[in-house]
Amino acid sequence: MTSRDPRLTPARPDLADSRLRGLVEAERFVDGQPRRLAAPSAPLRRTPRSEAGLDTEAIMGEPVTFYDVVDGFAFVQLGLDGYVGYVPEGALGPADPAPTHRVTALRSFLYPEPNMKRPNGGYLSLGASVTAHECEGDFLRIGPGAYLFAAHAEDVGHRRPDFCGTAERLAGTPYLWGGRTSLGLDCSGLVQLSLLMAGIACPRDTDMQEAALGEALPPGLDGLLRGDLVFWKGHVGLMLDADRLIHANGHHMTVAVEPLREAVARIAEKSFGAVTSIRRLPRIAA
Repeated sequence: MTSRDPRLTPARPDLADSRLRGLVEAERFVDGQPRRLAAPSAPLRRTPRSEAGLDTEAIMGEPVTFYDVVDGFAFVQLGLDGYVGYVPEGALGPADPAPTHRVTALRSFLYPEPNMKRPNGGYLSLGASVTAHECEGDFLRIGPGAYLFAAHAEDVGHRRPDFCGTAERLAGTPYLWGGRTSLGLDCSGLVQLSLLMAGIACPRDTDMQEAALGEALPPGLDGLLRGDLVFWKGHVGLMLDADRLIHANGHHMTVAVEPLREAVARIAEKSFGAVTSIRRLPRIAA
């Protein structure tokens, strides 16, 4: 059997996606069922245990393929980037209706009525998608007893091409390994969220991003442009201009902006080693 990336392969020794029949070994093969993430966000873990480490997060409205339940955890593959793992079973909902709006505020509270003075029932993060059933005053009704401030959302088809601007809005967000929301982000989560808001498909982890995104530039730190991606083995940052890098990092434990050359020197000495590549994405028309 061909070796496959376990992060992206919906297969266990006892069960696998029927599309993998003949490609992987498993006791049985099943057809995945379409679902959507119905919770504001949900942790995706490698094993069905709440104490297992956080691999990534799913955000409301994202499509999910469901395969199995183990001890209250659903074995799934995320439609956004293909990541495989376990999310709480209760975080899943039906695939339909499809989302109509996407959250553009960093965070926006949900209310039981179209009234900002009512106690909120949680929040949605930047990039979450919802189905708006109707507009009541300044609010969108997105479900029974669930209202979202309308100005904090836009049509799901709208794109924000300045992905660096999105990243800059997230400056100061705490660092969270596996995080993909505006409450906490890791380095590749920051890049992925920023690009997805611009309508650019983006893998989840740094090695995948380095292999898939843009074209490699010649070695060196000169002549860089806003939007260039700087990669290390296990880390990534985004250039805001020729000199400044924005990245979620464990040194600052936040999304921070700093001079590229200072970051390169520190990272070479203390963590990820030398820069492995710098990649340039196609320019996006505003």
